[in-house]
Amino acid sequence: MSRSARRKQSPPGQLTRTPAGTRRGRPAPLILLCVLAALATGCGIRATSVPVDAGAAPSRVGCVLPDEHESPRAGDARSLVRVYLVCGTRVSPVEREVRMPQGRSSAQRLPVARKLLQELERQPRTLEGAAGFTTDVPDGLTVESGAEGDPDEALRLNRPPDELPSFALAQLVCTYADTAAADADDGVVLGGPAGSPSDDGDEDAAGETKAPLKRYECDAALRARPEAAETAGTQV
Repeated sequence: MSRSARRKQSPPGQLTRTPAGTRRGRPAPLILLCVLAALATGCGIRATSVPVDAGAAPSRVGCVLPDEHESPRAGDARSLVRVYLVCGTRVSPVEREVRMPQGRSSAQRLPVARKLLQELERQPRTLEGAAGFTTDVPDGLTVESGAEGDPDEALRLNRPPDELPSFALAQLVCTYADTAAADADDGVVLGGPAGSPSDDGDEDAAGETKAPLKRYECDAALRARPEAAETAGTQV
């Protein structure tokens, strides 16, 4: 073999240059291992043999109670009444078995109004709370009969209705509607304390200023959008 041929021959394992000036050799073991690992892990996602518990799927509160009420027994003073509670962004009725005066005479207006108000101030029962029901009616709210000169169906609270949370007012109106606390057309006439000062109030026979009365209706808009209670009602 000539001297020039021996110069061109490279020892085994030594890299040689190709005509394009690049190196050619055996793939490095590290590169091969990285390729195999990438294929095994699915493009960079770590594989695991342990199942991952992501928790239960989120559930929606249905605002629906199971129907487990029985009809009151004959002679029992208890009856099923509808009480409107807050659920989500609306007020919805729940049924409670309560001892209530029977009939819709004007003499029963105040006792019925007081009993229903007590139910609204109570915290929701276990099943009601589990279904997402709450109440916005504040503790300490009281109701009295109308003042002198008020319509017979008027009820006066110890706080002006406009100062109540809008959801609380919607609860009160819808719970009172279709009961002895409402008028003949299921409207609810509410006002603040009889002796509370008001710029647009009326004067009674003694010359004291009375908070104005407003008549409210429990319509679909009030049930679906209780915040509308802030501007609801027509002055009596």
